[in-house]
Amino acid sequence: MQDKITKIFKAVSDPTRREIFHALVVAATALPITQISNQFEISRQGVTKHIKALEHAGLIQIQTKGRERFCYADVTPLKEINKWLGFYEKFWDDSINRLDDYLDQSN
Repeated sequence: MQDKITKIFKAVSDPTRREIFHALVVAATALPITQISNQFEISRQGVTKHIKALEHAGLIQIQTKGRERFCYADVTPLKEINKWLGFYEKFWDDSINRLDDYLDQSN
């Protein structure tokens, strides 16, 4: 599981990749790489490298139809991040509750 989380964090650590992923999630449909690259002021090759990083993390799926390659977002891997964060959310909730109990006893 840790390797998956590392790949996801690595993929979304770049603002351009986050924008690409967000655009695909909002589109809610597959978009051709050409259309995606037209939204950015970097080369198509640069956008393709970002897309490959997102694909490697499982956040994007690519399908080829004829000569065009279409990308669509897959939010399923984000569930791993949510589970990972859930542990720390519980940790902090418990810590705050213990602090609250301690402060109540001190008064």
